[in-house]
Amino acid sequence: MKGNITVTEGALAAILGLAAHEVPGVVGMSPAGIRDSISRILGKAEASEGVVVKPDPATPGKYVADLYVVVAFGSRIPTVVDNIGERVQWAAKSLAGADLSAVRVHVVGVSRG
Repeated sequence: MKGNITVTEGALAAILGLAAHEVPGVVGMSPAGIRDSISRILGKAEASEGVVVKPDPATPGKYVADLYVVVAFGSRIPTVVDNIGERVQWAAKSLAGADLSAVRVHVVGVSRG
């Protein structure tokens, strides 16, 4: 089959959010901005919550991903962050065919959940 496949930044963010949730030690995602906060208040859960994907201006054709996560109390945070980075890089490439130039994981909370 010939043609082009386009994966939007929103779809890529959803893929990355779901991939991050699969990592042991991740309790959930935190709102990445006012839009996510309002959606959470309104009860609209989205797979892309806590994920911001933008084109990398320094590297055309690649993206930068910021993930805002809450980790489980007792988890080794550096290990969880490394695992998130690996899982998200793999998901972007294998599931969406997208290249990430950077994955920045922001641990914004710790929970007993």
